[in-house]
Amino acid sequence: MIVDPSKQHDIAEYWRLYKEEGDQKARDQLIIAYSPLVKYVAGRMSSGLPAHIEEADLVSYGLLGLIGALERFDRSRAIKFETYAISRIRGSIIDELRALDWVPRSVRSWARKVEASITRLENQLKRAPSDEEIAAELGIDVDEFQDILNQISCASVVALDEFWDSPNQGQDKINLIDTIEDTDAPDPSRAYRQQAVKEILASAIQRLPERERIVIGLYYYEGLTLKEIGEVLGVTESRVSQLHTKAILRLRGRIKEDLDLDALVK
Repeated sequence: MIVDPSKQHDIAEYWRLYKEEGDQKARDQLIIAYSPLVKYVAGRMSSGLPAHIEEADLVSYGLLGLIGALERFDRSRAIKFETYAISRIRGSIIDELRALDWVPRSVRSWARKVEASITRLENQLKRAPSDEEIAAELGIDVDEFQDILNQISCASVVALDEFWDSPNQGQDKINLIDTIEDTDAPDPSRAYRQQAVKEILASAIQRLPERERIVIGLYYYEGLTLKEIGEVLGVTESRVSQLHTKAILRLRGRIKEDLDLDALVK
């Protein structure tokens, strides 16, 4: 809950005035009421970014996403505004960070190489490869590999919430929130595809090494920070960041592979 329960009636009235009458004062009140969401998202994202990226900048980027969410939100859909807004706020921050191009090309190149190496080794070994095996596949030592993971972790701000490119040029990017079916206009084929993606992701998470699976669960489902997860596992925040990065790269590789196989079958 981001507003006092006693003010829920006021919030509902602000929504009515803004959506039905275009009242800009009501819009401003909604921005104030939901602004803690921006602070929350910016705080979580700032922990994985370089020190020169100020949290205050992330907040300003996120406010643009909040305003966009207010303008585009359809109150008739069975989705809480907070859930919808968090996705839009995160997307706005990511878009601005990408525009800054703060991640060196070499880091993005290493991310692709590590992801491909993990996928290749898992197919060969039929299990999750160790750090030593991945490093050997990349032709580097373990210390260098872990240093690369730390660099990649700063570039992986999108994680599992990455926006999908629309297949039609000129259209806005979409994310999982936008793929939720309108209950008033069900589409069985679309619902099937959504369920297939969820099953692939669930299966991929279950196949992660135990510690990586714990990190994913605590970070994305329990809302713990990397530092808090480190305290749970008894390791440093840096090590948790490495585990998180490896898990994300494994999941991306497996999802891409499974989706490609599914497309071939069809």
